[in-house]
Amino acid sequence: MSRDHNQFSTKLIHFGKEVCEHTGASSVPIYQASTFHHEDIFNPPAHDYSRSGNPTREALEGYIALLEGGTRGFAFASGMAAISSTLLLLSAGDHVIVTEDVYGGTYRLLTSILDRMQIETTFVDMTDLNQVEAAYRSNTKAIYMETPSNPTLKITDIAAVTAWAKSKGLLTLLDNTFMTPYHQRPIEHGVDIVLHSATKFLGGHSDVLAGLAVTNDEELGERVKMLQNGLGTVLGVQDSWLLMRGMKTLEARMRHSETSAGKLAQWLSERNDITQVFYPGLPNHPGRAIHERQSLGYGAVVSFDVGSGERAKQVLNAVQLPLVAVSLGAVESILSYPAMMSHAAMPPHVRAERGITDGVLRFSVGLEHIDDLIADLDQALSLSK
Repeated sequence: MSRDHNQFSTKLIHFGKEVCEHTGASSVPIYQASTFHHEDIFNPPAHDYSRSGNPTREALEGYIALLEGGTRGFAFASGMAAISSTLLLLSAGDHVIVTEDVYGGTYRLLTSILDRMQIETTFVDMTDLNQVEAAYRSNTKAIYMETPSNPTLKITDIAAVTAWAKSKGLLTLLDNTFMTPYHQRPIEHGVDIVLHSATKFLGGHSDVLAGLAVTNDEELGERVKMLQNGLGTVLGVQDSWLLMRGMKTLEARMRHSETSAGKLAQWLSERNDITQVFYPGLPNHPGRAIHERQSLGYGAVVSFDVGSGERAKQVLNAVQLPLVAVSLGAVESILSYPAMMSHAAMPPHVRAERGITDGVLRFSVGLEHIDDLIADLDQALSLSK
């Protein structure tokens, strides 16, 4: 795929609502209102109640739809609110096929909440299309992808899976949090709904909790709108404004962080005290060729196995620069421990089956100088030997 960088850069700044049409203000106004006056009861206003629609939130929703190349965008209170709301397109008795090393919160939703509503899930290694096809049942209604997956960065062939799904009449959903539309636009590869934890790279500053969804056609958009309104899982106006401000610098942040992530992955791969490095930009990554067909970059997340849970905890307590925290995609680097953080909801034996060992750490590379980040991690790894 090729990209006109200026075009995407320009869309990030000029998305249609960047200037207030009433005052010329240089940012979207915050409409801090719960309800809207009906001047003429026979001609109701465009907005009546902020759960159903608010101009500030709608500016954000149009923004993400433009960036992803979809028809409708939706802003939710969190990434999980976006995921849970859209998965409620499914009904009791339906079956969904899901990436096996999916985000822990999504795993928890599917296995402890939606299963109580008789929505069935089969987790498969989605790097193997044969396994996806083998999981198909007569009641299968959807496929849920996450690529690169979290935290082992496995790659799913989006076009291949969606083509097969369309042949079966299945709905396709894809969590695009790690790549963002700067690197990867799944709708261009046939995906029906794209999802984001906008808390991460889109917000970019560890200061807003938000989720986004984009649909590929109007009819599906109307169905998601009904769920968003009916469930009331909407994003507030202050957070909508803050997220738009963060998104304006997406390309500048992602470009810097990705360059640093590549250097970090290479440095880690050359060490003899690291069991494995997971990063699609490394030459030996098994999904690199597929990833390069569907994405324009490798992202800013590097996972690596330090050999044991004991050593992982020593490293976490020894680093000085990254936040040791849940989440990723911020201006500051964040070092996470999936076994105790993002994937704590996944039982140990299930994590092990998916390659998420107790020694795996996930490094989300921020905007610090890469030499400082490497020096800091070097001293932490040396102390933990």
